[in-house]
Amino acid sequence: MTTSTPATDPAASAASAPGSRPAPRPVLRSGPRPHSRPHLRPGTGHAPSHHGELLQGFFRGADGRPCAGLVTLPLATPGTRADFTPRTGVPAGAVTVAPAGRAKAAEAARLAVAECAARTGRPARGGTLRLTGAVPLGLGMGSSTSDVLATVRAVADAYGLRLDPGTTARLAVRAERASDPLMLDARPVLFAQREGRVLDVLGPALPPLLVVGCLLGGGAPVDTLALPVPTPTDADLHAYALLRDRLRRALADGDTALLGQVATASARKAQRHLRQPEFDTLIALARRTGAVGVQIAHSGSVAGVLHDPATPGAAARADATRRALDAHRIPYTRTFTAGGADPADDGIVASGANSTGAHGLRTVRQPWTGNGCSLH
Repeated sequence: MTTSTPATDPAASAASAPGSRPAPRPVLRSGPRPHSRPHLRPGTGHAPSHHGELLQGFFRGADGRPCAGLVTLPLATPGTRADFTPRTGVPAGAVTVAPAGRAKAAEAARLAVAECAARTGRPARGGTLRLTGAVPLGLGMGSSTSDVLATVRAVADAYGLRLDPGTTARLAVRAERASDPLMLDARPVLFAQREGRVLDVLGPALPPLLVVGCLLGGGAPVDTLALPVPTPTDADLHAYALLRDRLRRALADGDTALLGQVATASARKAQRHLRQPEFDTLIALARRTGAVGVQIAHSGSVAGVLHDPATPGAAARADATRRALDAHRIPYTRTFTAGGADPADDGIVASGANSTGAHGLRTVRQPWTGNGCSLH
């Protein structure tokens, strides 16, 4: 993992050596230098959400050990904003959170305060944390990770720091026991959610997707950590390894149909413990409307029917999917594009009275290579 430091002027990065002048003192991104004032300033952080997973299972790492891993389907919005206000005289462990009950975010604030105070030499102070956003709770859209990530960024901002993704992931896993890879934005990686590290960089970007979102199980929240953790068999590990290879090929070739097959196979395997009653119906209507597959939140109720936006009549197919969901009383949520699809193409969003959630919920393609990853 790389090490984060206070944002500095270029000259401030040089290390001191015998006989040389001391390196310049770190400079905050804005405002005066850290030790020129007695109080920390309020900090702000933001984090996105996701729409469940494209692949989740158990995979062998470089050491041959089985490890739980996942590939998320990113969403730029809805997201979370965190505002952290440090208070003079408040102990570092005393963090008041609004809305109340966000215990994971409160723990993330305490951990981030300790980390940032140690890095800067400034006082470790508690304070107030306010979270705002529209990520639904308990649906498998990364609401807790979004809270935690926004909180860590807000505390770091109060200390004048930008923490690297590796440090952020480590704090997130400590705060919530398992974390989604939202600190990596839309990067397509296989992420070990209980260890906070990247197992594999799968490719430069997801192929283009048009996703019709819905809720299974009536949208009932799922307690992620209450779900049993299965013990993978050798057959499971072999099957997931094949899916991992096929997903890598789908990303390399920009093959939306192959990605849909991988996501569907992963969702089917998850039914061994999720047992969502509408799953077979979802598969059938996806086939009837010409979709390439389905994806689900393996620890929640959100799901998506996946279409190839390059297919002629893609928007009409997406609209037919929405109507089919309505006919089967499966709650429709939103229609959005992801991966390589052009986010400026408004013609690709399904129309109709129930499509209001589609606007403003598109992810942006962010080409990226393994050289940019600090979480291996």
